[in-house]
Amino acid sequence: METWRVIASALIAFGGLILVLLAMAQTRDRKGSTNSSVALAGVISFTLVALLCVLALTVLAGPVVWGFVAAIGVVNTVLLLTS
Repeated sequence: METWRVIASALIAFGGLILVLLAMAQTRDRKGSTNSSVALAGVISFTLVALLCVLALTVLAGPVVWGFVAAIGVVNTVLLLTS
């Protein structure tokens, strides 16, 4: 396994975990949300991040993987600055 794939997957995982927490917080802030809806949002977003990490480690092309890393970084920056 190439080193760049491991580095990119680690960056995706780190940024993705921040996005999971932000998704859960935004779900919790909605009126009428329950504990189960917050947990469901967390499970769904964590599953998507884990799937993206596995795909980055195995089959996705380099520019696509680094595009995902950049997109996650931009989304994290925007969401953290606006919250």
